[in-house]
Amino acid sequence: MNGLGGLNKSPNGVVLGLVQLQLPVIETRADVTRQAERIAAMVGKARRNMPGMDLVVFPEYALHGLSMDTRDEVTCSLDGPEVALWKAACREHGIWGCFSLMERNPGGYPYNSGIILDDKGELKLYYRKLHPWVPVEPWEPGNLGIPVIEGPKGAKIALIICHDGMFPEMAREAAYKGAEIMLRTAGYTAPIREAWRFTNQANAFQNLMVTANVCMCGSNGTFDSMGEAMVCNFDGSIIADGRNGRADEIVTAEVRPDLVREARAHWAVENNIYQFGHRGFTAVAGGAGDCPYTYMQDLVAGQYRLPWEDSVRFTDGTSCGFPKPTRRYGETYKDAAE
Repeated sequence: MNGLGGLNKSPNGVVLGLVQLQLPVIETRADVTRQAERIAAMVGKARRNMPGMDLVVFPEYALHGLSMDTRDEVTCSLDGPEVALWKAACREHGIWGCFSLMERNPGGYPYNSGIILDDKGELKLYYRKLHPWVPVEPWEPGNLGIPVIEGPKGAKIALIICHDGMFPEMAREAAYKGAEIMLRTAGYTAPIREAWRFTNQANAFQNLMVTANVCMCGSNGTFDSMGEAMVCNFDGSIIADGRNGRADEIVTAEVRPDLVREARAHWAVENNIYQFGHRGFTAVAGGAGDCPYTYMQDLVAGQYRLPWEDSVRFTDGTSCGFPKPTRRYGETYKDAAE
């Protein structure tokens, strides 16, 4: 059920619009400005397209294009003119919006960041990508965790970015913190198509959570982004998709956070998000609540190491033309030089 994409909106429904934005070419500051203006204009299109839409979602790289350019000239800040444009657009059109920017970072490489603004243009969610797509992406690893906010109609919403969704721990963390809808924005190209589909579905089903996912779309003359917007219900079924790959199409769906809450409370079998911390509750009171997972224990202890660790070939970005890093996580360039 998706209410015909939101045309027939129910009292408890939240209507999402996923923008399969045309992939731009960004080389100068003027390009960034033009693209920011185009995104703001698309906010208006979203509102005209679907008067009942609650949240419009733009993909990763919507502003930057599929460029790994780290120059200050093409990176942005939260208090910069690009975000100001988007705040004004959300306010003017009375709609929530999710946006992408490569955030300037004086202490290192830029962050790959995402924000959600409410219908008054106020910043409600601020996230930095935890898992850049190495070795291709040079972005600084995120340090803000996975925030969860109260969005339209009181829905609990999280945002992750692209490669983040390949790690089941990301969706589990979002759900553990209460997310009923998890957005996943991306710039993926066609080789990732199948993995994109089944991870979006698995993330939904394993956590009894709606996942709403969208990539950039079209060609920049070198890369072909795939669009592939898809909304997965909490049972893993796909209730809306943009498999036709049409650039600038806004794929819409109505989702029901109230039914997510109902499933989490009333499902017995396959209530995996609950059962993960209450193993075997039929046999033992309350279930087992220990942590039998070695990788979790080792990661917390700072001792994460694979049995095949020494055979891993790619451990930095030199294969993609980036210099071998000397900074440790948490250090700035200045710290590393001292």
